[in-house]
Amino acid sequence: MFEKINNYLVDNEEKMIEIRRHLHQYPELSFKEEKTAQYIAEFYQSKPVKVETNIGGNGVVITINEDKAGPTIAFRADFDALPIEEETDLPFKSKNVGVMHACGHDGHTAMLMAFAGALIHYKDLLPGRVKIIHQHAEEIPPGGAIDIIEAGCLEDVDAFFSAHLISTMPFKTVFYRPGATQTGRATFQIEIVGKGSHGAEPHQGNDAIVIASHLVLQLQNIVARKINPNQMAVVTIGSFEGKGIANIVQEKVILKGDVRFLDEATGKITEQEFKNIIKGIEQSFACQVNLQYVEDYPVLVNDLEMTTLLKEALEKYQAQIQNLEQITLTEPLSNSEDAAYYLQNVPGSYFYIGASSNNSFPHHNPKFDFNEKALLIGAQSFTAIVSHYFEKNH
Repeated sequence: MFEKINNYLVDNEEKMIEIRRHLHQYPELSFKEEKTAQYIAEFYQSKPVKVETNIGGNGVVITINEDKAGPTIAFRADFDALPIEEETDLPFKSKNVGVMHACGHDGHTAMLMAFAGALIHYKDLLPGRVKIIHQHAEEIPPGGAIDIIEAGCLEDVDAFFSAHLISTMPFKTVFYRPGATQTGRATFQIEIVGKGSHGAEPHQGNDAIVIASHLVLQLQNIVARKINPNQMAVVTIGSFEGKGIANIVQEKVILKGDVRFLDEATGKITEQEFKNIIKGIEQSFACQVNLQYVEDYPVLVNDLEMTTLLKEALEKYQAQIQNLEQITLTEPLSNSEDAAYYLQNVPGSYFYIGASSNNSFPHHNPKFDFNEKALLIGAQSFTAIVSHYFEKNH
């Protein structure tokens, strides 16, 4: 089975790259991906599969061998873009002003469509069902994954896999990790309300800028003094809004930021310490502090058994996967990902495809691009996984 599907992918690599480039030219923002969803759905409409559209919003879900007995394995890719004005010189650069595929989701979608097309061509060789999940809105918390799950798309799924192209990881390498692999995240907004006054009479007011400055410094003590040094946590103040003029003591300041953690218990400790510090600030400065603290993403935890299967599959078929030279254990990643929700519901694994080039920029950069040769590695890796999974589970 692997050899036939794999050869089909190799023969159609250029078509996969064409799909990626088309998607790159016409990016759409999270929850607004109507034309992208339509393009994806049209790819499958004439094929002998079950096509479901508008799943949880703009999601598109394909079921191969719907009526076949046996286990069901799911593969997922995201397809939304970012509010970034592209600054590359690519001949297929974005045609939508202020919107760009700056995180590789165009590549993820092309990989999954190519892989699905190959599976459909040889669907009679599959001893079970395969679900192809094209997910909208990964970039805006809490992400489209929740919508897909609440629509019931995982109810008959036995295993789940997904991958991310990484422009800053070396090409020709696939990275995996069992257990906690990407951080959970919470976002916050803090409104500090003091009392405004004339700058010449600060004693008549209660300076919100001074209060906010104390709060920023104290929040950094959470990680420094309240979190076990063996655990990972980050508290970031990304915005300090206290604009005014030189001779006015500011009455109000708004802080915005996020919290990252690699263990749910650490996340809870951080949240509680956050609230304790705010309570102390209110008492110390006789001010009002309003907190909005929202949990966005859980920690992404890869199942040990499924991650072991992933590693076995890649090692078994490595010689037949073009350009795959290394299969490497990665350190945990500090960014967050809504694929974590799938992995809370179904055993599976989320892995990474090195896609560096000679001039790689990081994700979410206006000059972002990736090595398109990594697309075939990704699609072939999916093929190795589905082949090995059905060999062990039928």
